[in-house]
Order: sequence, then structure tokens, then C-alpha cells
Amino acid sequence: MNTVLKIRYKSLSVYMFKTIGAVLLSYLASVLVHWLDFAWCLISAVLVLSPEGNDAMPLAMMRIKANLVGAFSGLLILLTGLPKPYNMGLGAIVSLFLCDFFKLNAGAKSALAAMIIVLMHPEGAHVWDASLGRISSVIFGCLLGLVVTVIFHKLFMIKTLVPDGNNMKQVEEAKEG
Repeated sequence: MNTVLKIRYKSLSVYMFKTIGAVLLSYLASVLVHWLDFAWCLISAVLVLSPEGNDAMPLAMMRIKANLVGAFSGLLILLTGLPKPYNMGLGAIVSLFLCDFFKLNAGAKSALAAMIIVLMHPEGAHVWDASLGRISSVIFGCLLGLVVTVIFHKLFMIKTLVPDGNNMKQVEEAKEG
């Protein structure tokens, strides 16, 4: 098997194990802490993870900041009392503006996902209870994603690359090393 395929499969395997870790930790957290919603916690955790290990920690931190921006934006939009889908449109504007202001544009998708998670609530559920529970789940999920990233890339010192046009020089160096 050539080196590029080995690098790809190693990176894919590590990403799979990180995702499985996020699933298990999110489930365990939702069982132990009854007000955490497994689905929202898991979605936030998975949004923090990245397949590449070289910049996993800075990327995780940027995505966590973006998730917090999105959750905060959703909370602000709740104060307006706007109905769906107008609240989500305004939430997108606020989230994207704040991401740009804080130079978190690479995490804008994470911010939008967090904002939508906060603004969605089941029919008949009290808006604030549901939203605060979802904010808690988003924040906790982000922390779980960070824990998984730390375990794989800081504790076990696993280095991975995703061979693409942007890092082929690093891939070539890995072949030689």
C-alpha cells in the first residue's frame, strides 16, 4: 500500500475513533445529567472534531468559540420574540456578523448550527426551558469534543494528515520520514 493511502487510512481511522468517543461520552453525559439532550450534545461535540491532527487543538478552540457565538446569538434572538423562521434568519445574520467581528469565519457553520439548536424547541415546550437546556447541551458537547481532541492529539500524541492539495508537501515529508 502506498504512503498516501496509509496516511489517509490512519487519519480516517483516528477520526472514526474520535467520533465514536464523542458518541459514547455524549451518551454517558446525557444519562448522568438528565437535563443534557444527547442529540444536541453529540452534534456540538462532532462539530468540534476534525479529521486532521496537525491543527486539531486550534481548530477545536475556534469551533468552540463559534459554537458559543451561535448559542449566544440564539439567546439574543429569543429576546426578540420573533416567530420561526424569521428568528432563524435574524439569528443567522447576528451569528455571521459576530463570527466575522471575532474573526471566527472558519467556524461559521458551527455557529449557525448552535444558533439553530438553541432556537428550535418542540411544540408546547416552554421556550426558555427548552432553549436553556439546549444551550447547556451545546456547551457541554463542545467541551466533550475538546476532551476527545485532547485525548487523541495531546495525551496520545497522535499526528494525522489528510492528503489533499493544501498539504501535499507535508505528506511528501511524511513519506520520507
